[in-house]
Amino acid sequence: MANSKQAIKRVRQAHNVTDRNNAQTSKMRTAIKNALKAIESGEGDVQALVNEAYRQIDRSANRGLIHANKASREKSRIAQLLEA
Repeated sequence: MANSKQAIKRVRQAHNVTDRNNAQTSKMRTAIKNALKAIESGEGDVQALVNEAYRQIDRSANRGLIHANKASREKSRIAQLLEA
């Protein structure tokens, strides 16, 4: 366990940042899943869900939660399904 005030604070900050990162990653995954479901079914506002997925992917990449290449790959796969 942390022994100094500084170490205690760093543990607390690390916990908060981890929770924030997990929430953002979860939002991104949910947005991707919703976009893929909308593309497959063809129902609802597909373009809005795709745009939201792109937005969440870009946010995750900018924050360093996922690699830029993974972000590009995910967006490319969604675009391919959208065109097909």
